Amino acid sequence: MGPRGRQDISRRALAGAAALLAIAGTTGCTRDDEVTVVLVEQPPASTVLPGADPAETALSLSAALFASAEVAVVATADTVAALAPLSIRAGIPLLVGTGTTVDEELARLDVGTVLTAVGTDLAALGGDLEIVELDPSAADVELPAVRHEGHPVAVTLCVDPAQELPGRAVAAALVEAAGGTVLEAPGGDVGRSGDVITAVAATAGEDGTHGVLALGSSFGPADAWPAAVQRAVSTPQLPGGGITAFPGRRMVAMYGSPGVPSLGVLGEQGIQESISRVQDLVAEYEGLSEEPVVPAFEVISTIASAEPGGDGDFSRTLPADSLRDWVDAAAEAGVYVVLDLQPGSTDFLTQARLYEELLTAPHVGLALDSEWRLAPGQKHLEQIGSVTAAEVDEVSTWLADLTAEHGLPQKVLILHQFTHSMISDRQDVDTSRPELAITLHADGHGVPADKLGTYRALQTDLPEGIFMAWKNFYDEDTPMFTPEETYRVEPRPWFVSYQ
Repeated sequence: MGPRGRQDISRRALAGAAALLAIAGTTGCTRDDEVTVVLVEQPPASTVLPGADPAETALSLSAALFASAEVAVVATADTVAALAPLSIRAGIPLLVGTGTTVDEELARLDVGTVLTAVGTDLAALGGDLEIVELDPSAADVELPAVRHEGHPVAVTLCVDPAQELPGRAVAAALVEAAGGTVLEAPGGDVGRSGDVITAVAATAGEDGTHGVLALGSSFGPADAWPAAVQRAVSTPQLPGGGITAFPGRRMVAMYGSPGVPSLGVLGEQGIQESISRVQDLVAEYEGLSEEPVVPAFEVISTIASAEPGGDGDFSRTLPADSLRDWVDAAAEAGVYVVLDLQPGSTDFLTQARLYEELLTAPHVGLALDSEWRLAPGQKHLEQIGSVTAAEVDEVSTWLADLTAEHGLPQKVLILHQFTHSMISDRQDVDTSRPELAITLHADGHGVPADKLGTYRALQTDLPEGIFMAWKNFYDEDTPMFTPEETYRVEPRPWFVSYQ
Protein backbone atom coordinates (compact mmCIF):
# COMPACT_ATOMS: atom_id res chain seq x y z
CA MET A 1 0.00 0.00 0.00
CA GLY A 2 1.57 3.32 -1.02
CA PRO A 3 1.17 6.87 0.35
CA ARG A 4 -2.44 7.66 0.99
CA GLY A 5 -4.49 10.41 -0.54
CA ARG A 6 -7.46 12.04 1.19
CA GLN A 7 -10.39 9.69 1.07
CA ASP A 8 -13.35 8.79 3.19
CA ILE A 9 -12.47 6.69 6.22
CA SER A 10 -14.26 3.39 6.64
CA ARG A 11 -15.32 2.90 10.27
CA ARG A 12 -16.32 -0.27 12.04
CA ALA A 13 -17.33 -0.48 15.68
CA LEU A 14 -16.25 -4.03 16.41
CA ALA A 15 -15.00 -6.08 19.29
CA GLY A 16 -13.72 -9.57 20.02
CA ALA A 17 -13.55 -12.10 17.22
CA ALA A 18 -15.39 -9.80 14.83
CA ALA A 19 -12.54 -7.28 15.02
CA LEU A 20 -9.95 -9.93 14.30
CA LEU A 21 -11.86 -11.17 11.25
CA ALA A 22 -12.34 -7.65 9.98
CA ILE A 23 -8.64 -6.87 10.17
CA ALA A 24 -7.64 -10.12 8.51
CA GLY A 25 -10.10 -9.47 5.74
CA THR A 26 -9.20 -5.86 4.94
CA THR A 27 -5.39 -5.93 4.88
CA GLY A 28 -3.04 -7.35 2.33
CA CYS A 29 -1.52 -10.17 4.39
CA THR A 30 0.87 -13.00 3.61
CA ARG A 31 -1.63 -15.40 5.19
CA ASP A 32 -5.34 -14.95 5.62
CA ASP A 33 -5.07 -14.73 9.39
CA GLU A 34 -1.93 -12.59 9.73
CA VAL A 35 -0.85 -9.00 9.36
CA THR A 36 2.78 -8.06 8.81
CA VAL A 37 4.91 -5.79 10.97
CA VAL A 38 8.49 -5.10 9.92
CA LEU A 39 10.91 -3.77 12.53
CA VAL A 40 14.07 -1.78 11.86
CA GLU A 41 17.22 -3.65 10.87
CA GLN A 42 19.48 -1.75 13.29
CA PRO A 43 18.64 -0.69 16.87
CA PRO A 44 18.28 3.06 17.38
CA ALA A 45 21.13 5.23 18.60
CA SER A 46 21.37 5.44 22.38
CA THR A 47 19.78 8.68 23.56
CA VAL A 48 17.57 10.30 26.18
CA LEU A 49 13.97 11.02 25.21
CA PRO A 50 12.10 13.91 26.87
CA GLY A 51 8.92 11.98 27.73
CA ALA A 52 6.87 15.08 28.50
CA ASP A 53 4.60 14.80 25.43
CA PRO A 54 3.07 11.34 24.78
CA ALA A 55 2.38 12.18 21.13
CA GLU A 56 5.98 13.23 20.51
CA THR A 57 7.33 10.21 22.39
CA ALA A 58 5.17 7.86 20.33
CA LEU A 59 6.24 9.40 17.02
CA SER A 60 9.95 9.26 17.81
CA LEU A 61 9.86 5.63 19.00
CA SER A 62 7.61 4.48 16.17
CA ALA A 63 10.10 5.91 13.68
CA ALA A 64 13.05 4.41 15.56
CA LEU A 65 11.66 0.89 15.96
CA PHE A 66 9.17 0.12 13.14
CA ALA A 67 9.90 0.05 9.40
CA SER A 68 6.32 -0.77 8.41
CA ALA A 69 3.10 -2.11 9.89
CA GLU A 70 -0.17 -3.08 8.28
CA VAL A 71 -2.03 -2.30 11.48
CA ALA A 72 -1.41 0.20 14.29
CA VAL A 73 -3.07 1.50 17.43
CA VAL A 74 -4.07 5.18 17.61
CA ALA A 75 -4.99 6.59 21.00
CA THR A 76 -5.88 9.93 22.47
CA ALA A 77 -4.48 11.32 25.70
CA ASP A 78 -7.52 9.89 27.48
CA THR A 79 -7.22 6.38 26.06
CA VAL A 80 -3.44 5.80 26.06
CA ALA A 81 -3.46 3.88 29.34
CA ALA A 82 -6.19 1.54 28.12
CA LEU A 83 -4.80 0.96 24.62
CA ALA A 84 -1.07 0.65 25.43
CA PRO A 85 -1.41 -2.97 26.67
CA LEU A 86 -3.09 -3.91 23.37
CA SER A 87 -0.12 -2.52 21.45
CA ILE A 88 2.21 -4.67 23.55
CA ARG A 89 0.09 -7.80 23.17
CA ALA A 90 -0.15 -7.50 19.41
CA GLY A 91 3.38 -6.17 18.88
CA ILE A 92 2.23 -3.23 16.77
CA PRO A 93 2.98 0.53 16.82
CA LEU A 94 1.10 2.91 19.09
CA LEU A 95 0.51 6.55 18.11
CA VAL A 96 -1.20 9.33 20.00
CA GLY A 97 -3.37 12.05 18.50
CA THR A 98 -4.99 12.84 15.17
CA GLY A 99 -2.74 15.58 13.80
CA THR A 100 -0.75 15.82 10.60
CA THR A 101 2.37 14.22 12.09
CA VAL A 102 0.40 11.14 13.13
CA ASP A 103 -1.15 10.93 9.66
CA GLU A 104 2.31 11.15 8.10
CA GLU A 105 3.66 8.40 10.36
CA LEU A 106 0.75 6.12 9.47
CA ALA A 107 1.55 6.71 5.81
CA ARG A 108 5.26 6.00 6.33
CA LEU A 109 4.39 2.74 8.07
CA ASP A 110 1.92 1.92 5.25
CA VAL A 111 -0.83 1.27 7.80
CA GLY A 112 -4.11 0.02 6.38
CA THR A 113 -6.03 -0.60 9.60
CA VAL A 114 -6.13 1.44 12.78
CA LEU A 115 -7.29 0.06 16.12
CA THR A 116 -8.74 2.61 18.51
CA ALA A 117 -11.13 2.88 21.43
CA VAL A 118 -14.87 2.97 20.89
CA GLY A 119 -16.08 6.52 20.31
CA THR A 120 -12.69 7.99 19.32
CA ASP A 121 -13.00 10.63 16.60
CA LEU A 122 -10.33 9.93 13.98
CA ALA A 123 -12.03 11.94 11.23
CA ALA A 124 -8.99 14.22 10.96
CA LEU A 125 -6.84 11.36 9.74
CA GLY A 126 -6.71 11.10 5.95
CA GLY A 127 -6.16 8.22 3.57
CA ASP A 128 -7.68 4.86 2.87
CA LEU A 129 -7.88 3.65 6.47
CA GLU A 130 -10.01 0.97 8.03
CA ILE A 131 -10.92 2.12 11.56
CA VAL A 132 -11.69 -0.66 14.01
CA GLU A 133 -13.17 0.47 17.31
CA LEU A 134 -12.52 -1.75 20.32
CA ASP A 135 -13.55 -1.74 23.93
CA PRO A 136 -10.09 -2.20 25.52
CA SER A 137 -11.66 -3.04 28.88
CA ALA A 138 -13.55 -6.03 27.47
CA ALA A 139 -12.19 -9.39 28.51
CA ASP A 140 -12.71 -10.93 25.07
CA VAL A 141 -10.87 -8.36 22.95
CA GLU A 142 -9.34 -10.17 19.99
CA LEU A 143 -6.20 -8.79 18.36
CA PRO A 144 -4.71 -9.59 14.98
CA ALA A 145 -2.19 -12.37 14.55
CA VAL A 146 1.01 -10.61 13.57
CA ARG A 147 3.91 -11.90 11.51
CA HIS A 148 6.96 -9.95 12.66
CA GLU A 149 10.05 -9.43 10.57
CA GLY A 150 13.19 -8.42 12.46
CA HIS A 151 11.64 -9.09 15.86
CA PRO A 152 12.85 -8.51 18.49
CA VAL A 153 14.79 -5.27 18.22
CA ALA A 154 17.79 -5.15 20.55
CA VAL A 155 16.59 -2.16 22.54
CA THR A 156 16.37 -1.35 26.24
CA LEU A 157 14.43 1.55 27.75
CA CYS A 158 15.57 2.88 31.13
CA VAL A 159 13.02 4.73 33.25
CA ASP A 160 13.33 6.39 36.64
CA PRO A 161 10.52 5.07 38.88
CA ALA A 162 10.46 8.33 40.84
CA GLN A 163 9.97 10.48 37.74
CA GLU A 164 6.35 10.63 36.60
CA LEU A 165 6.24 11.41 32.89
CA PRO A 166 3.18 11.59 30.61
CA GLY A 167 5.03 9.69 27.89
CA ARG A 168 6.14 6.76 30.01
CA ALA A 169 3.27 4.38 29.21
CA VAL A 170 3.61 5.10 25.49
CA ALA A 171 7.38 4.62 25.50
CA ALA A 172 7.18 1.36 27.41
CA ALA A 173 4.47 0.04 25.10
CA LEU A 174 6.40 0.75 21.91
CA VAL A 175 9.64 -0.73 23.23
CA GLU A 176 7.90 -3.87 24.48
CA ALA A 177 5.90 -4.16 21.26
CA ALA A 178 9.22 -4.23 19.41
CA GLY A 179 10.46 -7.00 21.70
CA GLY A 180 12.67 -4.76 23.82
CA THR A 181 13.05 -4.48 27.58
CA VAL A 182 11.98 -1.79 30.03
CA LEU A 183 14.20 -1.36 33.11
CA GLU A 184 13.83 0.76 36.21
CA ALA A 185 16.98 2.76 36.97
CA PRO A 186 16.35 4.73 40.19
CA GLY A 187 17.72 8.24 40.21
CA GLY A 188 18.41 8.08 36.50
CA ASP A 189 21.62 6.18 37.33
CA VAL A 190 22.24 3.30 34.96
CA GLY A 191 25.25 2.26 37.06
CA ARG A 192 23.53 1.91 40.42
CA SER A 193 22.37 -1.69 40.00
CA GLY A 194 24.30 -4.69 38.78
CA ASP A 195 21.10 -6.19 37.37
CA VAL A 196 20.47 -3.06 35.29
CA ILE A 197 24.06 -3.05 34.02
CA THR A 198 23.82 -6.71 33.02
CA ALA A 199 20.58 -6.13 31.12
CA VAL A 200 21.92 -3.01 29.42
CA ALA A 201 25.15 -4.76 28.48
CA ALA A 202 23.15 -7.53 26.78
CA THR A 203 21.73 -4.85 24.50
CA ALA A 204 24.65 -2.47 24.09
CA GLY A 205 27.76 -4.60 24.52
CA GLU A 206 30.73 -2.43 25.49
CA ASP A 207 30.02 0.14 22.81
CA GLY A 208 26.95 1.72 24.39
CA THR A 209 26.12 3.91 21.41
CA HIS A 210 23.12 1.91 20.14
CA GLY A 211 20.07 0.25 21.60
CA VAL A 212 19.91 1.87 25.04
CA LEU A 213 17.26 4.56 25.47
CA ALA A 214 16.32 6.54 28.56
CA LEU A 215 13.26 8.60 29.37
CA GLY A 216 13.33 11.88 31.23
CA SER A 217 15.70 14.55 32.47
CA SER A 218 16.98 12.56 35.46
CA PHE A 219 19.20 10.61 33.05
CA GLY A 220 21.06 13.76 32.02
CA PRO A 221 21.61 15.30 28.59
CA ALA A 222 21.14 13.17 25.50
CA ASP A 223 24.64 13.80 24.19
CA ALA A 224 26.22 12.51 27.41
CA TRP A 225 24.08 9.37 27.63
CA PRO A 226 26.09 7.01 25.34
CA ALA A 227 29.24 7.69 27.38
CA ALA A 228 27.35 7.02 30.62
CA VAL A 229 26.12 3.69 29.23
CA GLN A 230 29.57 2.74 27.98
CA ARG A 231 31.11 3.52 31.38
CA ALA A 232 28.46 1.47 33.18
CA VAL A 233 29.00 -1.65 31.07
CA SER A 234 32.81 -1.45 30.90
CA THR A 235 33.70 -0.49 34.50
CA PRO A 236 34.50 -3.18 37.11
CA GLN A 237 31.57 -3.57 39.46
CA LEU A 238 31.52 -3.09 43.22
CA PRO A 239 30.66 -5.78 45.79
CA GLY A 240 26.89 -6.16 45.53
CA GLY A 241 26.89 -5.10 41.87
CA GLY A 242 26.79 -1.75 40.12
CA ILE A 243 29.39 1.01 39.94
CA THR A 244 27.72 3.64 42.17
CA ALA A 245 28.79 3.12 45.78
CA PHE A 246 26.02 5.15 47.41
CA PRO A 247 23.06 5.02 47.07
CA GLY A 248 23.64 1.79 45.18
CA ARG A 249 24.14 -0.24 48.36
CA ARG A 250 24.59 0.03 52.11
CA MET A 251 27.65 -1.27 53.93
CA VAL A 252 28.19 -2.90 57.32
CA ALA A 253 31.84 -2.89 58.35
CA MET A 254 34.23 -4.13 61.00
CA TYR A 255 36.74 -1.50 62.14
CA GLY A 256 40.30 -2.01 63.36
CA SER A 257 43.83 -2.88 62.36
CA PRO A 258 45.11 -6.38 61.56
CA GLY A 259 46.73 -8.05 64.54
CA VAL A 260 45.91 -5.24 67.00
CA PRO A 261 42.79 -6.27 69.01
CA SER A 262 42.86 -3.11 71.13
CA LEU A 263 42.04 -0.95 68.09
CA GLY A 264 38.84 -2.71 67.10
CA VAL A 265 37.17 -6.00 66.26
CA LEU A 266 38.91 -6.30 62.89
CA GLY A 267 42.14 -7.07 64.72
CA GLU A 268 40.70 -9.81 66.91
CA GLN A 269 41.04 -12.60 64.33
CA GLY A 270 42.69 -13.48 61.02
CA ILE A 271 41.56 -12.68 57.49
CA GLN A 272 39.19 -15.55 56.80
CA GLU A 273 37.70 -15.40 60.29
CA SER A 274 37.13 -11.66 59.82
CA ILE A 275 35.38 -12.30 56.52
CA SER A 276 33.06 -14.82 58.16
CA ARG A 277 32.40 -12.50 61.09
CA VAL A 278 31.51 -9.48 58.95
CA GLN A 279 29.29 -11.66 56.75
CA ASP A 280 27.45 -12.73 59.91
CA LEU A 281 27.04 -9.05 60.83
CA VAL A 282 25.55 -8.31 57.42
CA ALA A 283 23.14 -11.21 57.83
CA GLU A 284 21.70 -9.45 60.91
CA TYR A 285 20.63 -6.59 58.60
CA GLU A 286 18.90 -8.86 56.11
CA GLY A 287 15.45 -7.59 55.21
CA LEU A 288 15.96 -4.18 56.84
CA SER A 289 16.96 -2.30 53.67
CA GLU A 290 15.62 -1.98 50.14
CA GLU A 291 19.20 -1.63 48.92
CA PRO A 292 21.64 -4.55 49.02
CA VAL A 293 23.73 -4.58 52.21
CA VAL A 294 27.33 -5.61 51.60
CA PRO A 295 30.16 -6.39 54.05
CA ALA A 296 33.14 -4.08 54.49
CA PHE A 297 36.43 -3.74 56.35
CA GLU A 298 37.59 -0.37 57.65
CA VAL A 299 41.31 -0.99 58.10
CA ILE A 300 43.38 1.43 60.16
CA SER A 301 46.40 1.67 57.87
CA THR A 302 48.28 4.48 59.58
CA ILE A 303 48.01 4.34 63.36
CA ALA A 304 48.17 7.35 65.67
CA SER A 305 51.11 7.00 68.07
CA ALA A 306 52.03 8.58 71.39
CA GLU A 307 55.66 8.70 70.26
CA PRO A 308 56.93 10.82 67.35
CA GLY A 309 58.67 7.87 65.71
CA GLY A 310 61.58 7.99 63.31
CA ASP A 311 59.95 10.57 61.03
CA GLY A 312 58.52 12.59 63.90
CA ASP A 313 54.90 12.54 62.71
CA PHE A 314 53.30 10.59 65.60
CA SER A 315 51.86 8.08 63.15
CA ARG A 316 52.91 4.47 62.48
CA THR A 317 52.48 3.52 58.85
CA LEU A 318 51.63 -0.05 57.89
CA PRO A 319 53.37 -0.97 54.62
CA ALA A 320 50.96 -1.33 51.71
CA ASP A 321 52.34 -4.82 51.02
CA SER A 322 51.34 -5.92 54.52
CA LEU A 323 47.69 -5.17 53.67
CA ARG A 324 47.69 -6.83 50.25
CA ASP A 325 46.46 -10.21 51.51
CA TRP A 326 43.53 -8.50 53.27
CA VAL A 327 42.59 -6.51 50.17
CA ASP A 328 42.83 -9.53 47.86
CA ALA A 329 40.88 -11.85 50.18
CA ALA A 330 38.20 -9.19 50.57
CA ALA A 331 37.85 -8.87 46.79
CA GLU A 332 37.36 -12.60 46.42
CA ALA A 333 34.72 -12.65 49.18
CA GLY A 334 32.80 -9.58 47.94
CA VAL A 335 33.92 -7.38 50.85
CA TYR A 336 34.55 -3.65 50.38
CA VAL A 337 37.71 -2.22 51.99
CA VAL A 338 38.21 1.29 53.40
CA LEU A 339 41.76 2.31 54.29
CA ASP A 340 41.64 4.53 57.38
CA LEU A 341 44.33 7.18 57.90
CA GLN A 342 45.41 8.60 61.30
CA PRO A 343 48.15 10.95 60.08
CA GLY A 344 49.45 12.63 63.24
CA SER A 345 51.40 15.74 62.29
CA THR A 346 51.74 14.91 58.59
CA ASP A 347 48.95 15.58 56.08
CA PHE A 348 46.31 13.20 54.73
CA LEU A 349 47.36 13.43 51.08
CA THR A 350 50.95 12.44 51.86
CA GLN A 351 49.70 9.31 53.61
CA ALA A 352 47.04 8.53 51.00
CA ARG A 353 49.69 8.44 48.27
CA LEU A 354 51.44 5.62 50.14
CA TYR A 355 48.47 3.37 49.31
CA GLU A 356 47.93 4.46 45.71
CA GLU A 357 48.43 0.96 44.32
CA LEU A 358 45.86 -0.52 46.71
CA LEU A 359 43.43 2.30 45.89
CA THR A 360 43.50 1.36 42.21
CA ALA A 361 41.50 -1.76 43.14
CA PRO A 362 37.80 -1.23 42.40
CA HIS A 363 36.68 -2.30 45.89
CA VAL A 364 39.01 -0.06 47.97
CA GLY A 365 38.09 3.36 49.37
CA LEU A 366 39.59 5.80 51.86
CA ALA A 367 38.80 7.29 55.28
CA LEU A 368 40.23 10.46 56.84
CA ASP A 369 40.23 10.24 60.65
CA SER A 370 40.53 13.89 61.61
CA GLU A 371 40.59 13.17 65.36
CA TRP A 372 44.20 12.11 64.82
CA ARG A 373 45.33 14.99 62.57
CA LEU A 374 47.67 17.07 64.75
CA ALA A 375 48.62 20.72 64.43
CA PRO A 376 52.24 21.67 65.20
CA GLY A 377 53.02 21.22 68.91
CA GLN A 378 49.98 19.02 69.60
CA LYS A 379 50.00 15.46 70.90
CA HIS A 380 47.44 12.69 70.66
CA LEU A 381 44.89 12.39 73.51
CA GLU A 382 45.79 15.84 74.83
CA GLN A 383 43.32 17.44 72.41
CA ILE A 384 41.07 16.44 69.53
CA GLY A 385 42.70 16.88 66.15
CA SER A 386 41.18 18.64 63.14
CA VAL A 387 41.50 19.05 59.39
CA THR A 388 40.66 21.93 57.09
CA ALA A 389 38.20 21.74 54.22
CA ALA A 390 41.08 22.68 51.91
CA GLU A 391 43.07 19.60 52.97
CA VAL A 392 40.02 17.38 52.51
CA ASP A 393 39.61 18.81 49.01
CA GLU A 394 43.25 18.06 48.17
CA VAL A 395 42.64 14.41 49.00
CA SER A 396 39.26 14.22 47.24
CA THR A 397 40.65 15.79 44.07
CA TRP A 398 43.58 13.36 44.01
CA LEU A 399 41.36 10.35 44.72
CA ALA A 400 38.73 11.36 42.15
CA ASP A 401 41.42 11.87 39.51
CA LEU A 402 42.93 8.48 40.33
CA THR A 403 39.50 6.87 40.02
CA ALA A 404 38.84 8.48 36.65
CA GLU A 405 42.31 7.70 35.32
CA HIS A 406 41.98 3.99 36.06
CA GLY A 407 38.34 3.64 34.98
CA LEU A 408 37.20 2.58 38.45
CA PRO A 409 33.74 2.51 40.01
CA GLN A 410 32.78 5.25 42.45
CA LYS A 411 34.90 5.25 45.60
CA VAL A 412 33.79 5.79 49.17
CA LEU A 413 35.61 8.66 50.91
CA ILE A 414 34.77 8.73 54.63
CA LEU A 415 35.27 11.78 56.84
CA HIS A 416 35.31 10.89 60.55
CA GLN A 417 33.80 13.48 62.89
CA PHE A 418 32.15 13.78 66.28
CA THR A 419 32.59 17.52 66.98
CA HIS A 420 32.18 20.44 64.59
CA SER A 421 35.76 21.61 65.24
CA MET A 422 37.20 18.42 63.72
CA ILE A 423 36.54 19.68 60.16
CA SER A 424 36.97 23.44 59.95
CA ASP A 425 34.96 25.23 57.26
CA ARG A 426 33.15 21.97 56.56
CA GLN A 427 30.53 23.85 54.56
CA ASP A 428 33.25 24.51 51.98
CA VAL A 429 34.07 20.83 51.35
CA ASP A 430 33.82 20.16 47.61
CA THR A 431 31.26 17.43 46.89
CA SER A 432 31.11 17.93 43.12
CA ARG A 433 33.19 14.98 41.94
CA PRO A 434 30.90 12.13 40.82
CA GLU A 435 33.77 9.66 41.18
CA LEU A 436 33.39 9.84 44.97
CA ALA A 437 30.68 9.04 47.51
CA ILE A 438 31.75 11.37 50.33
CA THR A 439 30.42 10.08 53.63
CA LEU A 440 30.37 11.70 57.08
CA HIS A 441 31.00 9.12 59.79
CA ALA A 442 29.52 10.06 63.18
CA ASP A 443 31.99 8.56 65.66
CA GLY A 444 30.22 9.39 68.92
CA HIS A 445 29.84 6.69 71.55
CA GLY A 446 28.01 6.39 74.85
CA VAL A 447 24.32 6.30 75.74
CA PRO A 448 21.73 6.35 72.92
CA ALA A 449 20.58 9.91 73.60
CA ASP A 450 24.13 11.26 73.31
CA LYS A 451 24.85 9.30 70.15
CA LEU A 452 21.65 10.52 68.51
CA GLY A 453 22.36 14.07 69.59
CA THR A 454 25.81 13.94 67.97
CA TYR A 455 24.38 12.41 64.80
CA ARG A 456 21.77 15.16 64.47
CA ALA A 457 24.19 17.96 65.32
CA LEU A 458 26.65 16.86 62.65
CA GLN A 459 23.98 17.26 59.99
CA THR A 460 23.73 21.02 60.61
CA ASP A 461 25.03 22.89 57.54
CA LEU A 462 26.14 19.60 56.00
CA PRO A 463 27.10 20.19 52.34
CA GLU A 464 24.66 18.73 49.84
CA GLY A 465 25.69 15.37 48.46
CA ILE A 466 27.35 13.99 51.62
CA PHE A 467 26.04 10.64 52.90
CA MET A 468 25.74 9.83 56.60
CA ALA A 469 27.43 6.95 58.43
CA TRP A 470 27.12 5.51 61.94
CA LYS A 471 29.39 3.60 64.33
CA ASN A 472 28.42 1.02 66.94
CA PHE A 473 30.90 0.38 69.78
CA TYR A 474 30.87 -3.03 71.46
CA ASP A 475 32.46 -1.77 74.67
CA GLU A 476 31.74 1.97 74.89
CA ASP A 477 28.05 2.06 73.91
CA THR A 478 25.58 1.48 76.77
CA PRO A 479 23.70 -0.27 75.32
CA MET A 480 24.84 -0.81 71.74
CA PHE A 481 22.16 -0.26 69.08
CA THR A 482 20.67 -3.36 67.48
CA PRO A 483 20.56 -3.50 63.66
CA GLU A 484 16.85 -2.58 63.80
CA GLU A 485 17.60 0.42 66.02
CA THR A 486 20.55 1.42 63.85
CA TYR A 487 18.36 1.52 60.76
CA ARG A 488 15.69 3.52 62.55
CA VAL A 489 18.16 6.40 62.84
CA GLU A 490 17.23 9.31 60.55
CA PRO A 491 18.56 9.59 57.99
CA ARG A 492 19.28 5.90 57.74
CA PRO A 493 23.08 5.48 57.60
CA TRP A 494 24.64 4.23 54.40
CA PHE A 495 27.74 2.94 56.16
CA VAL A 496 27.65 1.29 59.60
CA SER A 497 30.87 0.20 61.29
CA TYR A 498 31.50 -1.85 64.41
CA GLN A 499 34.47 -1.19 66.68
